[in-house]
Amino acid sequence: MECAKRLGGEIISCDALLVYRGLNIGTAKPTFEERGGIVHHMIDVVEPNENFSVSDFERAALPLVEEISARGNVPILCGGTGFYVKSLLFSHGYGNAAADRTVREKYEEIALREGNARLHAMLRAVDPASAEKLHENDVKRVVRALEIYELTGAKKSEQCDEELPRCEYEAFCFDYPRQTLYQRIDARVDQMLAAGLTEEVEGLLARGVGENAQCMQGIGYKEVVGFLKNEYSHSTMSDIIKQNTRRYAKRQLTFFKKLPNLHMLQPQAIQDAAREVINIYDGDR
Repeated sequence: MECAKRLGGEIISCDALLVYRGLNIGTAKPTFEERGGIVHHMIDVVEPNENFSVSDFERAALPLVEEISARGNVPILCGGTGFYVKSLLFSHGYGNAAADRTVREKYEEIALREGNARLHAMLRAVDPASAEKLHENDVKRVVRALEIYELTGAKKSEQCDEELPRCEYEAFCFDYPRQTLYQRIDARVDQMLAAGLTEEVEGLLARGVGENAQCMQGIGYKEVVGFLKNEYSHSTMSDIIKQNTRRYAKRQLTFFKKLPNLHMLQPQAIQDAAREVINIYDGDR
């Protein structure tokens, strides 16, 4: 927000759950008051019963980058879904195949019924190179590779995945000490539950959003569904959300540390961090 104010920027949310209407508490969606008059994009653009892929995000958000720049403003990409961020920074294929829920569910059912090893063997039969790269328990990506092959007749391993920068950019990430990061995560989960996350999920289910809907697979939402199904206690649910969030944070850091032009910022003084971003941006401009 501080950078947007100083740079004349508009924020593009790169969060896979903020795109959904009605998912507010579990996503820490900024309120209109919290947005402080700064224009935000890619928030509340999809109904919660819809699927939304990284390709869908790229098609919707990439023109926004161009429009914001054409207005003389600075596009500020903000959010933790790494593939969403990279879809705007780089041009690449992602298999050039739109998602097909029917095909995907067919393979997911095979994994449930016959096991992950059986699904992985199916991929090895049609795309050995992709099977070599993917563990059998990485069901999501195994399913995606099979989906690409069924829809296009082409192997995912033969798709061009070379990343070519679309434009010059600078990237920034806060470098919290691990213990501090975990404390912040635990506090955030406690705040979300106190703010009514369980009731939010109950409301989504009452509106007809299925427990297997894509949006319900987000951390916080799937665990609450388990609690509502009496799979575990409220305290256990809270602990699982915290654990899954910590694991996701570790994966995020691993992902973003590989991003070119990344600057790790110390979070102790937000104003100083904002000034560092401005100085780097102005120096490169």
